[in-house]
Amino acid sequence: MAAMGQPLAGRGIVLTRPRQQAAALAALVEREGGRAILFPTIEIRDIDDRAALDAVIDRLDAYDLAIFVSPNAVDKGLQAVRSRRALPPQLRIAAVGGASARALQRLGVSSVIAPAAGGDSESLLRMPELSEVAGARVVVFRGVGGRELIRETLEARGASVEYAECYRRVVPDADPAVLEAAWVRGEIDAFVATSSESLRNLHAMLDGAARERLSRAPIFVTHPRIAAAARKLRLENIVVTGSGDERIAAAVSGHFAALAC
Repeated sequence: MAAMGQPLAGRGIVLTRPRQQAAALAALVEREGGRAILFPTIEIRDIDDRAALDAVIDRLDAYDLAIFVSPNAVDKGLQAVRSRRALPPQLRIAAVGGASARALQRLGVSSVIAPAAGGDSESLLRMPELSEVAGARVVVFRGVGGRELIRETLEARGASVEYAECYRRVVPDADPAVLEAAWVRGEIDAFVATSSESLRNLHAMLDGAARERLSRAPIFVTHPRIAAAARKLRLENIVVTGSGDERIAAAVSGHFAALAC
């Protein structure tokens, strides 16, 4: 039974985020009595060839707006920019979601355009600052590949859009047998996935028996789009939490608190 005020007591919660982004959520899980099990299913690495990225950075004065799609884009993108130059003072900065906006602010970038609620591209694109962009030049800092919604939407509104791809995502060289053994011992109660890619990678890394267990395990995801990806993988026990570490932790705690009643 969970300790008073600690709904996650004795619960093992697997966090699939890249390791460098998991600390804050892990602390919240452990504050509620749980054990945060770090099993990253995405690893963030530098791009192999920086020539295209450097060329965009050298032309930043020509752009009207720079959009950073994730905290990784902030970290890798600003590092790349500042290795060559300062951000142009007239360049407006936008972020997809509060986590990216806070990452920009921590690195000294103020006046960030970001939605007050919602942590996805759709929320940013609904903002008035991005509605009248005809003739504007936009650069999007992102990883290699990914959704095309921002580009397609802004181009439909009359903007020209280029990418500054500043990192790449790979499947980590991790041993899933360690995770599977802990699961067999009863040490794993739920998973948290904050991207469709991390969930697909997790599914691919597991063997057949573990995939069967995953299909029944509580899977906490931050967006309906990730829930749709989970259903395609035939996962049955999906909880949509909304974005942000506090909301994720609250949803996980609430789920297990309800089970204890």
